[in-house]
Amino acid sequence: MKHSFFNPILIFLIIQLSSLITTETHPLDSLSPHEITQVQTTISQIYPSPTHILTFHYMGLDDPPKPKTATQNPTRMAYVIARINRTTHEITVDISKHLRSPTILIDKVYKGNGYPTLTNEEQNNANKVAMEYSPFVESMKKRKLKVEEIVCLSFVIGWFGQKQERRIVKVRCYSMEDTINFYMRPIEGVTVTVDLDEMKVVGFIDRVEVPIPKAYGTDYREEKHNGTTDFVHQGFRIIQPNGAGFTIDNDIVRWGKWEFHLSFDARVGLIISTASIEDLENKKRRPILYRGFLSEVFVPYMDATDEWYYRTYFDAGEYGLGQLTVPLQPNIDCPPNAVFIDGYIASQDGKPLKMPKVFCVFERYSGDIMWRHTEASIPNQFITETRREVTLIVRTISTIGNYDYIFDWEFFQSGSIKVKVGLTGILEIRGTKYNHKDQIHEEIYGTLLAPNTVGSFHDHFFTFHLDLDIDGHLNSLMKTFLETRHVTNHNIPRKSYWSVKQETANTECDARIHLGSKPTLEISVVNPNKLTKVGNIKGYRLIPATPISSLLMDDDYPQIRAANTKYSVLVTPYNKSEKWASGLFTDQGSGDDTLATWTLRNRDIKNKDIVLWYTMGLHHVTCQEDFPIMPTISAGFELRPSNFFETNPVLSVKSPKSMT
Repeated sequence: MKHSFFNPILIFLIIQLSSLITTETHPLDSLSPHEITQVQTTISQIYPSPTHILTFHYMGLDDPPKPKTATQNPTRMAYVIARINRTTHEITVDISKHLRSPTILIDKVYKGNGYPTLTNEEQNNANKVAMEYSPFVESMKKRKLKVEEIVCLSFVIGWFGQKQERRIVKVRCYSMEDTINFYMRPIEGVTVTVDLDEMKVVGFIDRVEVPIPKAYGTDYREEKHNGTTDFVHQGFRIIQPNGAGFTIDNDIVRWGKWEFHLSFDARVGLIISTASIEDLENKKRRPILYRGFLSEVFVPYMDATDEWYYRTYFDAGEYGLGQLTVPLQPNIDCPPNAVFIDGYIASQDGKPLKMPKVFCVFERYSGDIMWRHTEASIPNQFITETRREVTLIVRTISTIGNYDYIFDWEFFQSGSIKVKVGLTGILEIRGTKYNHKDQIHEEIYGTLLAPNTVGSFHDHFFTFHLDLDIDGHLNSLMKTFLETRHVTNHNIPRKSYWSVKQETANTECDARIHLGSKPTLEISVVNPNKLTKVGNIKGYRLIPATPISSLLMDDDYPQIRAANTKYSVLVTPYNKSEKWASGLFTDQGSGDDTLATWTLRNRDIKNKDIVLWYTMGLHHVTCQEDFPIMPTISAGFELRPSNFFETNPVLSVKSPKSMT
């Protein structure tokens, strides 16, 4: 409403009144821009510039104790990892609203192995330093390459048995002459090593020269392929005449019987919290998932050459899935009926950085069937009952250099949660002298995709942190074996059948499971204290992706750091500090504080507050269809009710009014 005058007294009263109104904060909300600024200001006052060199490498919510999440306004804490005068600090700041100003509670200097997550800013600066290094410039001139057509990227160096006293990256470069797809044109043999703290070159190698792959056929932009497509779809329309069937209120999503909380983290990206479902019979909400997120992505490449062996990435711990989340494109990455949500992280200087459209939320109907039955056996009757499957999806995308990861959390009216990862983007390419497979008489560690172009073999392991609280926080891991048995009744001709044997894991070692080794094994998280009316234990079953485990040797250094990838399932007792599978300080870390080492304590997990860790992934044998950009490959798993409900929970669900 527009007014042509104003009342100063009225404005003053409004300002005073608004200062008394406090915005309701969910205990697991991400840090707000105001809170990020408060933390940055508080720490900067203790370590003022230019006396101190201060950079922020992580800032996020310091998780409150679980029982306090039921209260309205618990103590709010921020957890910070910062580099101060080239040392690593762990800092906890109390930012509770009742305080006059934020207070630093803990400021601890870290002296162990490993370094914090790299920031985007320091990587960009390292790339610039490398490109301005005079021997590098001369090397490019020798190759007749223009510096303005070169793109350089920073690569972490891993850990190979010795503690590295410097925070360094290896900078590798590419030519984008005649193509935007510079990843297809690597400049092999040239590596610039940059110290991130001193921001200077500390090593340079120019020892091998192989042809740079040609640019022809590598550009993936639509305008470069006009007139070449063999199919043009006629378009689709998504109509919800009565609006969306869900609501989002202060990051709490409500849809049907579901209610859950969304938050955003610089390291792991999307976090789903306090997911519960309404029990209409008992008129209460039943907890299912206290907190779920992708804890780590381990991507080791199988190239054992000097310029490649260290490419064994931990995408969350070294680069940050959250800080590399990209803005979702309306009507392309997400359908027209999607609602978008922004996020905030702290930049390297500690100031709030807006991340637009990091999530989208939308309902989907793709022609699937929720349940159906046709009955033709009743005389003079023909009955068909069917229900359409409408689901709710929360989507986010992180681009880690050449790879794009699409992460979907899909909620079903039946109580299931499906998590899917889509892998697309561009392969890591190594230049080679070969133009045809017949020329190759050595190990090239990949597939020849085009002349002078090798797509390197590699793995992707996705480790999920799933803090399931099935009808409460006291849960157990149930292993169900399907066993073949002999028929003992000799009066019938059958000789065999299978039956079920169940075991409860008592300790962490009992719960170390590789699902592929026993194909008849099923895994459930159950609440042994809650039974159905007929006496079955209430739980949720893990329906896994195709089982996978690492093929690296146990004593190989990357495998030591990612030892959990030998297992599909691990279980730990809840500990708020144990949430990042690769440990707090992953860059150049030695694997001494990781998920695998935590489980060596062999703690009791029976009828405890437990966390299920599930690892899925794929071995990527590259092929020509992956060139020059990959069609999406998908993998996923499901958390499915198992005796959680008394009957089919979607028996009474009605079909949508109109789907036309």
